[in-house]
Amino acid sequence: MGLVLVTREGCGLCEKAERVLWTLGIPYVRRDVDREPELRPYSFRVPVLLWETGEVLLEGAFGEKELLRAIESILGGGA
Repeated sequence: MGLVLVTREGCGLCEKAERVLWTLGIPYVRRDVDREPELRPYSFRVPVLLWETGEVLLEGAFGEKELLRAIESILGGGA
C-alpha cells in the first residue's frame, strides 16, 4: 500500500494522524511540507494523506473511522 502523510514539524493534527496510522498498523511514508518545495500546495492543509497516485484521501483532522473508510474506498471494499 502506498500511503504518504504530508506533515509539518510541531503540527498537533499531524501528530494525531500519525498516531492513528501507527495504532492501526498501516504503513506510510512521512513527508514534510516545509522541507519539500513540491509539497507547498498542501501548506495550509496538513495533515494530508495521499495515495501513491497523488490522490488526496484525507486532509485536516481525521480519526480511525475516516481513515478506514478512505482505505476501503481505494481498495474497493477489500480492507
